[in-house]
Amino acid sequence: MANLDEIDRRLLAELQNEGRVTNVELAHRVGLTAPPCLRRVRSLEEDGVIRGYHAELDASKLGFAITVFAMVSLKSQAEDALREFETHMQELAEVREVHMLNGEIDFILKIVSRDLQSFQEFLTSKLTPAPNVASVKTSLTIRTSKHEPGVPLE
Repeated sequence: MANLDEIDRRLLAELQNEGRVTNVELAHRVGLTAPPCLRRVRSLEEDGVIRGYHAELDASKLGFAITVFAMVSLKSQAEDALREFETHMQELAEVREVHMLNGEIDFILKIVSRDLQSFQEFLTSKLTPAPNVASVKTSLTIRTSKHEPGVPLE
């Protein structure tokens, strides 16, 4: 874990909430002048604490009306089989998140799709026949009541 002081934590909280804030405004919010603020942010980037910046898009406004969580069990949990599955998932644009789990389910995937028909096609032509897949159980998201990327920095 990175050795962060209170100012670093405040910088991270501000950037996590508003990644497009200017350096001058960010410095003002955390009580620094612009040059040391920029140095700290660059240091956090170089240390890998800040991995990147991106826009949060509204999937439904871009035609992706459904989100599905898929619980995938594999035939083998050997490291090469796990890596082969993970590599294949990297190639599937609809798969937005891949998390390996412990327990009877090996992976949970977050998948976006335009509609149920296109999801069904994805499921049968791309996910189920993927390397080493034994079974797939899916749950369609009905409503998202909380979506808060990042980590709590309070």
